[in-house]
Amino acid sequence: MRANRWSTLHIEFLLVLAIYSIFLSSAQQNPSASGSKGSSGEGRRVFNSACAGCHGLDGRGSDKAVNISGNARVRNLSDARLSSIVSNGVPGKGMPAFDTLSATQVRAVIAYLRSLQGRGEVRALPGDPERGKELFFGKGNCSSCHAILGQGGFLGPDLTEHAATSSAEAIREEIIRAPRASAMGYRKAVVTTANGDRLKGVVRNEDNFSVQLQTKDGSFHFFKKSELRSFERLDGSLMPDYRDRLSEGELNDLASFLLTTSRPDKDASQTQKRDDHE
Repeated sequence: MRANRWSTLHIEFLLVLAIYSIFLSSAQQNPSASGSKGSSGEGRRVFNSACAGCHGLDGRGSDKAVNISGNARVRNLSDARLSSIVSNGVPGKGMPAFDTLSATQVRAVIAYLRSLQGRGEVRALPGDPERGKELFFGKGNCSSCHAILGQGGFLGPDLTEHAATSSAEAIREEIIRAPRASAMGYRKAVVTTANGDRLKGVVRNEDNFSVQLQTKDGSFHFFKKSELRSFERLDGSLMPDYRDRLSEGELNDLASFLLTTSRPDKDASQTQKRDDHE
């Protein structure tokens, strides 16, 4: 009876040992199957607990810290440079040192940040970026209000990095979206001075007693409201209606140009060299 019992236990032990051997062999043959998921999960966990409080869960920043997922400067930093920043902090910039994180945790959080930045994601261009550039500075007249890589107007947002986290479809929809409400900081107004001069532009700052207007040439004008003959806010957006102005092909070209100017690998080699000497 006792012999049978020991025989049964021996067989069960051998079965467990065999199953463990099969599992171990499989893990050794495919170490990335579970490792990649674990690394990704660890990076997300560390980022959410250590970084998201200031940079946001999506890395796009807050009133406490800068955008690190859409910012070209940050995207172009090398992994080694980012690891140094995480571990050592940035003195005088509000970035603390996370020196308690292990090297493995730092690598995991950098990998997760790269996923937020879209690094390695291949985005197909739906059109010709060179023709899109011609449209931006020509027929589309986009440059009269928007700047790209330091060239263009001042009345609208700088679009150099606008497409960093957008798809071609989203960019096209944004161009032809209507009706469009003016965003804060880009609302139109016309002022008439006591001398009868009339200026049209964008309200950059305003309080109960004064208003600061930026005109199309980029100049800023400060007025006391009590000294103005009139101050008229204008409805609608500065952005014209492009639904019938540009063809589908032209919209694709324009979107391609914007996607090209904000690509993460743009000037990456030059940034890498600069980082290596810092």
